[in-house]
Amino acid sequence: MVLSIGEVGTKRVLSVQKAQSTPDWNGQMRRFSALALILGALFCPAVLLAKATTRVPRHHASARVQESARTSRRIHGLQHSRPVGHLRRASLVRSRRHRYYERFTGNSFVDTDVLTGDVTSGEDPVVRQAAVDALGNMNGTVVAIDPTNGRVLAMVNQKLALSEGAEPCSTIKLSVALAALEERIVTKDTPVNLGGHYSLNMTEALAHSNNAYFETLGRRLGFERVKHYANEFGLGEYAGYNIKGEHLGVYPTEPLPDSMGGVGRMCSFGESVSVTPLQLGALVASIANGGTLFYLQHPETADDVLNFKPMIKRTLDIGPLIPEISPGMGAAVQYGTARSLRANFSEFPVLGKTGTCSNNGTRFGWFASFADTPNGRIVVVFFLEGGRPTFGPKAAELAGHFYRNLSDKSYFTTARTVPAQDAPVATTSTGVSQ
Repeated sequence: MVLSIGEVGTKRVLSVQKAQSTPDWNGQMRRFSALALILGALFCPAVLLAKATTRVPRHHASARVQESARTSRRIHGLQHSRPVGHLRRASLVRSRRHRYYERFTGNSFVDTDVLTGDVTSGEDPVVRQAAVDALGNMNGTVVAIDPTNGRVLAMVNQKLALSEGAEPCSTIKLSVALAALEERIVTKDTPVNLGGHYSLNMTEALAHSNNAYFETLGRRLGFERVKHYANEFGLGEYAGYNIKGEHLGVYPTEPLPDSMGGVGRMCSFGESVSVTPLQLGALVASIANGGTLFYLQHPETADDVLNFKPMIKRTLDIGPLIPEISPGMGAAVQYGTARSLRANFSEFPVLGKTGTCSNNGTRFGWFASFADTPNGRIVVVFFLEGGRPTFGPKAAELAGHFYRNLSDKSYFTTARTVPAQDAPVATTSTGVSQ
């Protein structure tokens, strides 16, 4: 019996010793977890602070930039404008936040009668009144043209309209687009790579007035071809025939130096180019009528209207190109840089192009367009100059008022025009003429 008890006791001792020698894994895991929590609480703030203060290197291989939605919308709406940092003659001021902005010294509004001296007896009174009302007290001019014969229907503020002109800004892109299409460099659907994975076709580039796209086309064309087509489309020539007081807009004979942007900048902003409202109007009229570049004529009397005879300067071989460029001009009004026009007028399609740039503290705002109505087309050019309220979209907005005024007077349902191909030809010319 003693032996039996001893055996049992021995077995118990051995069992206890064996249990004590087995590691307490659960306890160790609990201690390890507690230690990890303590270390995490100590070091996490330091890691977060290091991340917040460490500058992450940028990846320079990609040309794409990701902006916020608000910034993207602002850039999208202002792509037609010249970046302030590249203005050669603008006055720049540094603000407290070290941002640079342009100081404008021009006045966008007038307090005098700029219509004094206008010769109006040969103008269409309905068209003129619509233009006068649309321009209001803005510092600018309006030129309305019948694209089927080159007759100037109205010219408001004729002193400015007949002046030596101004930088065409982004309206120069129309002639560049036609040149690139004629040379078969692109079609309206050809994607043009603008860096990284970013590309645009002509329709979208015209709609949003993308500068990089047209700089690329300009470099591919080269200065000689760019100049050749610009001259063919009437830039660098007098647009009118015997229009008293008309000054000549100039297209340079030498390209812009590379240090100033070269031919690319000439094709995106028209820098170093001078265009008059009449020249731009004649170009847009040739697009509206299928390729006939008329001498513009401004009748001064009722007899001049009765005896009016169209005069063709030259016939442009752009008929097949018009369906390629028209979607971009239409998109500019539908959702692009000229969409402000639709706030006032949307009855009939309007195709156009805006332009905004500055010179020595004065901002220019251009919009050239034509309305495609059931009873014919009418071309109108708005040119504004002044300060910050002046820019291309504002000119487009005023054009909407102009078309609205005509529509309210039933002009589009009563006006009748003679087809361009039936118009008599008084003379033809390929040179500069006055």
